[in-house]
Amino acid sequence: MKLPRLAAALIGAALLITGCSATGGAPRATDGASGGGTVDTPRLVVAMVSHGAPGDTFWDLVRKGAEDAAQKDNVELRYSSNPEIPEQSNLVQNAIDSRVDGIAMTMPNAQSLGPVAQKAVDAGIPVVGLNAGMNEYQDYGMTGFFGQDESVAGASAGARLAEENAQKVLCVIHEQGNSSQEARCGGVSEGLGKQVETLYVNGMDLTSVNSTLQAKLAQDRSIDWVVGLQAGVSMAISDAADAANSEVKIATFDTNAQLMTAIRDGKIQFAIDQQPYLQGYMAVDSLWLAHRNGTTVGGGRPVYTGPAIVDATNVDVIAEAVGEGLR
Repeated sequence: MKLPRLAAALIGAALLITGCSATGGAPRATDGASGGGTVDTPRLVVAMVSHGAPGDTFWDLVRKGAEDAAQKDNVELRYSSNPEIPEQSNLVQNAIDSRVDGIAMTMPNAQSLGPVAQKAVDAGIPVVGLNAGMNEYQDYGMTGFFGQDESVAGASAGARLAEENAQKVLCVIHEQGNSSQEARCGGVSEGLGKQVETLYVNGMDLTSVNSTLQAKLAQDRSIDWVVGLQAGVSMAISDAADAANSEVKIATFDTNAQLMTAIRDGKIQFAIDQQPYLQGYMAVDSLWLAHRNGTTVGGGRPVYTGPAIVDATNVDVIAEAVGEGLR
């Protein structure tokens, strides 16, 4: 019995020395400078263009996922963002002019951003979508999408509110003109089974969000639930509720480390998580795969990264991933 074991050990050592793959088909990995690995494949340049606002921790997670995939895939990642639609369109045009090997982009307003996505496709650049634009990305030649169906996510939140016997719900939209946020609030109404009131605020000015919500909650004491569509905005809503001496309960979309603490402390009741890290990672990885073997991840259909509900029952598990920058 000792001889076969010895032979197996020698074969294993030989594989380690030669760097061979057991399957023979996968790209060989080498150590990266920061301790990760990069594949031994030709260098590609991928542009990621989002509508993220400066300082928004959600987009930090998207970017981290993209950077991790880029490191693994030997990709030069050029990330840029601007919450103003014309400026975002200009950033995509810059990527086209630079003749990048692939573009990953968000489409919060498909009518305005779709044409420049089509220009990239017509120029022979593979384009995938992430986060916003799930219902329209195929109309502009984009080959994949990574995110959540915002109407489905909203309906999940609404169904949870129905279980909580919510009576009057206020849905706070922090980016006027963003179709994804409108779809979330519409989904909340559908899942709840009754109409919800919407309130528009400027998500780039949290002080203004706080004061607007304070006034609203002080003026209408019948509101028993507020739904925020982004973690930072929802924390401002929580502060406003405290200042207005309101007993309103709060739900939110998306997560960050501060929100995990708020859920533990009962300041936020639950969150709908769409895994922004995964969106960024899969968008870049799919473009690399397309160059390697022509693979279209998802077969051209959207790949869902959410929704998932985070509440007091699972917050400790999710918080570990949030702490590592993976959710």
